Amino acid sequence: MSQRMTLIISPVFISETHLKNARSFSALFNNNNPLALEIGCGIGDFVVQIAARHPERNYIAIDIFNQGCRQTCSRIERSGLTNILMMRIEARYLMHHYLGKESLQAIYINCPDPWPKKRQRKRRLLNQDFLDLSLYCLQDNGELNFCTDFVDYGETAAELLSQDKRFKNLASTPYTHDLGSYPISKYMQRFLDLGQPIYLCRYHKKTALQIAQPNLRKGFRLRWPKESS
Repeated sequence: MSQRMTLIISPVFISETHLKNARSFSALFNNNNPLALEIGCGIGDFVVQIAARHPERNYIAIDIFNQGCRQTCSRIERSGLTNILMMRIEARYLMHHYLGKESLQAIYINCPDPWPKKRQRKRRLLNQDFLDLSLYCLQDNGELNFCTDFVDYGETAAELLSQDKRFKNLASTPYTHDLGSYPISKYMQRFLDLGQPIYLCRYHKKTALQIAQPNLRKGFRLRWPKESS
């Protein structure tokens, strides 16, 4: 199903061309504060909450759905926060082409598309290739945070993360239902109100790792443009 595209005119919305011209996120934020990335920001509930708590950190919120990007921009503007920028871009493409080695202090993935059918599960974002890319982009002790309302996705993500010895688990079990102080979006709250648990995985990248730049297959959602020669 094709998306209905609406023009987004917002001071917090950054196109790929704008990023290319600026050459760095530091230039776009006009400071060298640490960077964090939220992948699949929905309508911006989570990123506004966490950016308000951590003004010392810059946040990049990304999504591939046009309407969600527009609503997130409106929410960011209403918040008055200056440490969030929004992009409509595929996560792996952004990380591979524009962020790169040890560029991020944190990655947040909240309730991504679970692709529930068995034949669809290869489309899930969280897989070994994505973990390799995340480790390449994260700084020492950088956070990888993942949560889902979908049981199978929560269990398989937790198994994948807990078996990767390059990560340190911040909890005593591979996943937890205790969200603690983790910001809760309206989408997450909907499931909690129904008595359905959220599966939360919070892991840190261990220090002194040598992570090679991974070779990636192109994203499923949006086709990557051809490489320039």
